[in-house]
Amino acid sequence: MSWTRRFPAVPAALLAALLALLSLFAAAPEARAHEERPVTFPDGSGSVPEYRKADPDLIVCKTDRPAFERRISAFPEELRTRNLALYERCEKSGFRHIQEAVDAVDRPGMNIAILPGLYEEEPSLPTPTGECAALEAPDSALGYQILSYEQQAQCRHNQNLVAVLGKKDLQIEGTGASRLDVVIDAKYQKLNAIRADKSDGVYFRNFTAQRTTFNSLYVLAADGFVIDDVLTRWNDEYGFLTFASDHGLYKNCESYGNGDSGIYPGSASDINDGRGYDVPRYSIEITGCRSHHNMVGYSGTAGDSVWVHDNEFDHNMGGASMDSAFPGHPGLPQNHAKFQRNLIHDNNQDYYRHVADGTCAKPPIERGYERGVVCPQISMPPGTGIITAGGNWNLYEDNWVYGHERAGFFLSAVPAFIRGEDAWSKQTDTSHHNRYAGNVLGKDRSGASRPNGMDVWWDGQGSGNCWQDGPDGSTPGAVPRCGERRGAVSGASARLVGEPVKLVQLLVCADYNVQARKLPAGCDWYGARGPERVETQLALAVAAVLLLVGGVLWWRRLRGSRLGTAATLAGLAGLALDVAGSTMPLTATFVPALALLMLGLWWAGAGLVLRPTRPWLARLTLLLAGLTLLDAFDKAVLMIPWTPLSPAWVRSLVAVVWILWAVVASARPAATPRPAAAPSSGATSGPDAACGPDVTRGSGATSGPAAARGPDAARGSGATSGPDAATRPDAAPSSGATSGPDAARGPDAARGSDVATGPDAATREAATREGDDPPVPPVPADRAPDPQSPKATGGQT
Repeated sequence: MSWTRRFPAVPAALLAALLALLSLFAAAPEARAHEERPVTFPDGSGSVPEYRKADPDLIVCKTDRPAFERRISAFPEELRTRNLALYERCEKSGFRHIQEAVDAVDRPGMNIAILPGLYEEEPSLPTPTGECAALEAPDSALGYQILSYEQQAQCRHNQNLVAVLGKKDLQIEGTGASRLDVVIDAKYQKLNAIRADKSDGVYFRNFTAQRTTFNSLYVLAADGFVIDDVLTRWNDEYGFLTFASDHGLYKNCESYGNGDSGIYPGSASDINDGRGYDVPRYSIEITGCRSHHNMVGYSGTAGDSVWVHDNEFDHNMGGASMDSAFPGHPGLPQNHAKFQRNLIHDNNQDYYRHVADGTCAKPPIERGYERGVVCPQISMPPGTGIITAGGNWNLYEDNWVYGHERAGFFLSAVPAFIRGEDAWSKQTDTSHHNRYAGNVLGKDRSGASRPNGMDVWWDGQGSGNCWQDGPDGSTPGAVPRCGERRGAVSGASARLVGEPVKLVQLLVCADYNVQARKLPAGCDWYGARGPERVETQLALAVAAVLLLVGGVLWWRRLRGSRLGTAATLAGLAGLALDVAGSTMPLTATFVPALALLMLGLWWAGAGLVLRPTRPWLARLTLLLAGLTLLDAFDKAVLMIPWTPLSPAWVRSLVAVVWILWAVVASARPAATPRPAAAPSSGATSGPDAACGPDVTRGSGATSGPAAARGPDAARGSGATSGPDAATRPDAAPSSGATSGPDAARGPDAARGSDVATGPDAATREAATREGDDPPVPPVPADRAPDPQSPKATGGQT
């Protein structure tokens, strides 16, 4: 009878476990981030605008001249003189609010100058009334309305302090000595401080925008824009947000104190989709900027074809991130970002504590952003340099990445259903062809040692990914290596799914909600340590089950073997190492692979010992040993190429079956040893005399071609023969010989010196080898032979 028939609940339990895993995927948290009206990319016919030094067409200033003169008193003489002249002009024909000047723009190519001062745009601050208070539009997951362009034009200040809508080639510039001399302050009363929508060729320069409930500076659907020497700070979401735009340039900018990222080029024009590493141009360039003390310095859902070079991202929770994890972003999955010569370091801030203690549940104006509070809006692994969550064809070359507590580089796949695409063909379309080469890891520019916790964390999914030689700590321990030219990879793999434990970790950690103050339990991103971490909990649970099953198996089946005992001790060491290797300090070391090696040796030794008595369980055990050793090789030496799944998946499935089978094998009774008879003086002979395990315990003479077919055939001192000699279940020992075709019908026919033969002897022997006592049939009274009859003795004495 098969084990599935003996235990009909087992297949149902396995099916339930599979359904539970699928439901975990289906119940993955809803992605929340920037949500915008449906928008398409520009046609790409524009260009990056040039800075114009001409005198401004329109001027904005405040009316307090003494305060203005105090502001400019320390300026260089030439700049102070220019500002005084502009102020004279502004007093006569200028504007007091930036929005008034924007509204006065009547042709392309105009310049607006903003003189030093604080601009709160008082006319824009009141809550909407009339028709603007009753607009019909869908609500975003974060609560704001997703307005159409026409609704934005109709009600410019429902969401925006300053709205630049449909203006072409407009330049807006502060005239101070630094970007802090002109401050545009939304006072947490608007989503955006400045919104430029469908304004091709817009140029922003030399001012600060701050304190919004979403973005300080937002550029949407623009073919051509420049953000030059602008500071953004203290926002719920983003400092700079550009979306669905092309021909863009960020330069010499700064951003800090933002709940998502300082710089966010989301859904940059997807001009290189379908290409390899060589591209004709990039849609957006970011250079000379610094983004610090944010949740993440740089991020970009669908940040396609963005060239990020010579910037500094430091003292955030994460340095830089790009992803394919949020729906509603054109250009997914993310592709073709290039990071070069960036300084990415010390991104170890812990801002989730402000969510846990309730600070982020307060109104924005009461949270203390100006005092260093940041309220993280999404889930991400703190202490990481560059995170790629579902990106393709990205280049990370010649960067300095150091001083991170978790990892220098973090790469994981994102299945398409997370972004709202259900087609099976798309579920594994991310995490391919990302190249990490020529970076300086664990050292600063001076060459001083500043190690990362590990240099590489990868979930294992994807094809064509590669890393430079010599990462200092990585998981897996063996990663594909980049060749000299782009596209050259050695040790490449093509996995459709990441490692199972890492997949569970990502799913658990993604269940974050800042509005609900929900910090996922078990995730070290939010402070879980030691046994609190889901990876360590899984390792402890597996170790407990295997320790229990392995211990019982050793006691019932292996303890009589030195090899079995040694193998079990190796397994015990492997389980201890597996738990240790699941902890953060040891994840990227040799310990996890060593744990697999020890477990593989355990199963190999146990399988060899089980072969004589449990041949099918032995085969399964040896298969599990081979898969475990293969998994160790895959993680520590070389990733197995061409396999759609890592050995860990197959090993985990086989381990479940093995545990159930081992429990059954341990629970069934073992064969009861028979007591040996007193030695006598007989002799044993015949061609098969030694085939049975107990054939010569007595000293009688045993003969016949089937003399040893029964395992207890010759425990006495005599020879028994005759066709019915073995029909008795437990014939009394005698000094005679038993022979004949029926000699082995009884399982214990010859405990004395009798010989058992016949077709049932082999059946009994096989049953005994499997560890079960064969059934003992009753002996009919009319067939019980007389011990003195010729039939019982075979005519011999």
